[in-house]
Amino acid sequence: MIRRVTLLCCAVLIATACAPPIQVRHVGARRGRQVVASNALTTGEISRRTRNLLYDQDLVEQYADDPAGALAALHAAFIAGKLPSESSASLAELAFHYGEHGGGRPYFLASALYAWRYLFQDAEAAAGDFDPRGRLACELYNRGLTEGLKRGDEVDLRAGSYPLPFGTLDIYLDPTALTWSGHRLTSFYPLAELEVKGFPTYYRWPGLGAPLGAGLAPNEGPDQDLLARRARVPVTVVLRPTDLARQLPEGRVRATLELYAGYGDQTITVGKQRVPLEAEPTAALALSLAKTQIWKLETSGFLRGAGVIEKRAQLVSTRPYRPGLIPVVFVHGTASSAARWAQLYNELDNDPRIHAHYQFWFFSYSTGNPIAYSSMVLRESLQHAVKQLDPEGRDAALSRMVVIGHSQGGLLTKTTAVESGDAFWRNISRKPLDELNVSESTRDLLRRVAFVHPVPYVRRVIFLATPHHGSYVAGSWIAHQFAKLVRAPLDVTRVVTETATLNKDALVIEGVRGAPTAVDNMTPGNRFVKTLAGLPIVPGVKANSIIPVKGGLPPQGQNDGVVEYDSAHIEGVESELVVQHQSHSCQSNPHTIAEVRRILYEHLDTP
Repeated sequence: MIRRVTLLCCAVLIATACAPPIQVRHVGARRGRQVVASNALTTGEISRRTRNLLYDQDLVEQYADDPAGALAALHAAFIAGKLPSESSASLAELAFHYGEHGGGRPYFLASALYAWRYLFQDAEAAAGDFDPRGRLACELYNRGLTEGLKRGDEVDLRAGSYPLPFGTLDIYLDPTALTWSGHRLTSFYPLAELEVKGFPTYYRWPGLGAPLGAGLAPNEGPDQDLLARRARVPVTVVLRPTDLARQLPEGRVRATLELYAGYGDQTITVGKQRVPLEAEPTAALALSLAKTQIWKLETSGFLRGAGVIEKRAQLVSTRPYRPGLIPVVFVHGTASSAARWAQLYNELDNDPRIHAHYQFWFFSYSTGNPIAYSSMVLRESLQHAVKQLDPEGRDAALSRMVVIGHSQGGLLTKTTAVESGDAFWRNISRKPLDELNVSESTRDLLRRVAFVHPVPYVRRVIFLATPHHGSYVAGSWIAHQFAKLVRAPLDVTRVVTETATLNKDALVIEGVRGAPTAVDNMTPGNRFVKTLAGLPIVPGVKANSIIPVKGGLPPQGQNDGVVEYDSAHIEGVESELVVQHQSHSCQSNPHTIAEVRRILYEHLDTP
């Protein structure tokens, strides 16, 4: 028995001794790519090139047992000029790797500084544009800066002295950098750490800097723009060290923290280079929408009326006003909200040409209100916004406005580009407005609601699934039962009661019991929708239609589940696109998006 064991051991020893020291094993293309691309950011393991540096300096075992000591030795060798200058890329990776495994903030900040050194001083010694270390160094800078300034889940941007493994980092921050168009930025969230769901497309602008989503503190002064208060502003943070080559050996690094709003400068200058900024606009948009109550308010917004709502709350923008940018105004449909434009907006604003020439505004309203009332608020909100933003009338771009309306929002949109005369008033009264026995405040509101004039700044309207001749769903019994729950705005209730009580002989409709709802207005054959359908778009304004149908072509006789094609189709438009196999909510359809993009391009080229 002992002899057998001895012979077996000898056989094992002989077999081991005969095994070649270099071996290969086929692992497949995917695993091979994973090994090549492995680094501290992608897999948590340091890259091959960085392992080479550890081996060359005989620090493999020391880094495994004492990573801080190994990094200190590498740092000393680097500043003494004993390592190739491009070794700063490997130092950045090792510092980040150890930062995640116990080193913490000092090593994350050191990683960002080493990466900066590589990108702007040492990269010329590398192998050129095809060397992956350049992109890795940029990512290490971005992530190292984010992790180095984090407190809890958010990034804390403040001046002060921060410890480094080899000394101290003194950060200067100009307090004015934390403001954006007069608004104070606060609560910075790292966007690169978000997993975004719900958007079929995701946009990221690769470059330098830590991409963050910033909140907005309430503006203490007068409003100078339409910026949405609940928006998360995409900002990019850059830590710019001064004379890093001299300060690294001294162990005292000075740097300035710079903030760039995602809708501002897209490049910065470092030395003689123009460097793009990292940005995560889709993540910022998703963060804004995920943290809001807007989804829960869609149905209540249909049922609940109000007074003449504050204009500032009705119309909001995604970025501060900048002269020279053409407004694109989105108007949502029934029991809906501005959030329903998210995908279309995400696509348009991440188109470089559109981003450079347009600004986006969103109009919100209680969708159960009478359409004549809601459209009045839209028209007045647009005119108020232009006067607020450009009181001297110098910005020609504001007079090239594009208004896009979906469903009921399309009816509101049309009223920005028609001249009604007394057509709507004749549906209400047999007497002229000035002869009615009403108060002056009631007369004023009736005039603003019933006598529609085109908004002088609107030059194009786009209709999406708009029931120009009414919606068969709005005409259904169940829709009218639901509409009975709608509470009319206080001002409208007051005006209807006063007019009907004191002027019974003048009213066209006898026995008026209350204000009509939007459902009433969109019922086929209703006086309001028939009158609006008969009004042509005024000269000088172009119109385009996008009409979804559930089936294929031809579209006649079909519908989208809410609106018949024959109702959405109108004459006199510049173009009409039928989106096939699509239901009523067509805003996110890629064909819809492509058509809106085409129209906006064409609008830019129109004198």
